[in-house]
Amino acid sequence: MDLAARLTQVDAGIEAAARAVGRDPDRITRIVVTKFHPVSLVEELYALGVRDVGENRQQELSEKTAAVGSLEGLRWHFIGQAQTNKAKAIRAAASVVHSVDRIKIADALDAAAAPDSPALDVLLQVNLTHDPGRGGVVPDELERLAEHVSGCRTLRLRGVMAVAPLDEAPAAAFARLADCSDRVRAVAPEASWISAGMTADYPDAIAAGATHLRIGSAITGPRPAHR
Repeated sequence: MDLAARLTQVDAGIEAAARAVGRDPDRITRIVVTKFHPVSLVEELYALGVRDVGENRQQELSEKTAAVGSLEGLRWHFIGQAQTNKAKAIRAAASVVHSVDRIKIADALDAAAAPDSPALDVLLQVNLTHDPGRGGVVPDELERLAEHVSGCRTLRLRGVMAVAPLDEAPAAAFARLADCSDRVRAVAPEASWISAGMTADYPDAIAAGATHLRIGSAITGPRPAHR
């Protein structure tokens, strides 16, 4: 299938999964992850109506946003692990950062705001595994991080994000993330976004209440070789 056909197929799957659990598919944001693909693919996606795209690496995010900055209404989601020394570059390029998992990166993104910068939408990445080496705040520290981010002058706390562990049924992991979302909303009632679900598990994420899906290869096709 070509790009348009893959996009149509995924959107039909999202609609079916949403309808199956009584949700409105129009309230779910589909983010197309363009990792390692050329900027020309972003332009093709834009022509097909895509307005939300995601990147894992700061350098690639910065390069692509510089190349297609004239595309009106295109929103860039940074979904990779954020580093404090790259906070300024991430802040300059991203509309949303999904991977705030510690106070230091929240402070770095806050400090990177230019005087006329709009508020930056951010989500708290939650570690749903028992591996401390994985990205994400441990659930026990979630409220503390939410309170801190809520106090950052130029950040707007939108919700939570997670990746389902490989050794667990996605439905169970996403149920825990939904519980984390409830806890964050007890701190910041407007933080209702849940970023969860990728190519292999987005129906489970939708069933658990995901509002933002991060879909890559099912739409973009196989990734080119790492640059």
